[in-house]
Amino acid sequence: MKALVYHGPGQKSLDERPRPSLAAPTDAIVRMLKTTICGTDLHILKGDVPTCEPGRILGHEGVGIVEETGPAVATFRPGDRVLISCISACGRCAYCRRGMYSHCTTGGWILGHRIDGTQADFVRIPHADTSLYRVPEGVDEEALVMLSDILPTGFECGVLNGKVAPGSVVAIVGAGPVGLAALLTAQFYTPAAIIMIDLDEGRLDFARRFGATHTFNNARDDVVGAVRALTEGRGADTVIEAVGVPATFELCQDLVAPGGIIANVGVHGHKADLHLERLWSHNIAITTRLVDTETTPMLLKTLAAKKLDAAALITHRFTFDQILEAYETFANASRTRALKVIISH
Repeated sequence: MKALVYHGPGQKSLDERPRPSLAAPTDAIVRMLKTTICGTDLHILKGDVPTCEPGRILGHEGVGIVEETGPAVATFRPGDRVLISCISACGRCAYCRRGMYSHCTTGGWILGHRIDGTQADFVRIPHADTSLYRVPEGVDEEALVMLSDILPTGFECGVLNGKVAPGSVVAIVGAGPVGLAALLTAQFYTPAAIIMIDLDEGRLDFARRFGATHTFNNARDDVVGAVRALTEGRGADTVIEAVGVPATFELCQDLVAPGGIIANVGVHGHKADLHLERLWSHNIAITTRLVDTETTPMLLKTLAAKKLDAAALITHRFTFDQILEAYETFANASRTRALKVIISH
């Protein structure tokens, strides 16, 4: 089969690899129909995720058809169309029993990280009963791919951890796909204002289209002054960090109101300063999280009911043979205006 393989920082290629086989009774083999590229894949290629070893097939998102199941798989059968969760969960360990599937002792974020992932013709899914979701009838499969990772990530790590509430002020730093996913799902809670901050005017255009009430370009605008002017000097109740670099984490500290929450979503490859000399008395909370996908069933229902326009995040489409071109397009988003790309088999 063909697969997109990571060969070390800055190196990837479309290679021939053996088709995966069942390794445990709880496994399923899924034939991929559609996948996508995540910002985390770019972090791996930059060398920010040293736990991902050279030779790994990348990817942790997608929709496919079950080809084969292990004898212990009870929920799925060959021929079922399924959504693949970016998080594999046994459902039984102490972390899974607490809903912290990302910390599953035999799962978590392993696809495209510790085991081979979804950017291939076939993928092995561990713990299939609790790591796959049946595709509802009539749901757009391209839109469904957005539920593998970015929508639950933006919602859980940003909106829920940030305790977005009716009438609150939300500032989102980073208008990439995950930041925009946080923007879309923050609107479930009717905040009074959603402020989107980015360096890219094209992405700020998308943010306005998706419901941002205010947008600021931090290459040009006095973002801190503007947010304080909008909030009578207080700052934002929830600040969502959706980039993953030291400068944006420090900007979040300047934006948060007393009593507010900084919800980190970004993948950080370098240390960032925490200014406790200013914030020690401000009653703020800082949260971190890897997506657990425990909200995926709710998001599936919301998507099926057409209450969530996930397809709006898709800007480019490629065939699997064009995956290297898809990576170039996604990695150069400021030039290509790419948000999410769909790669079809």
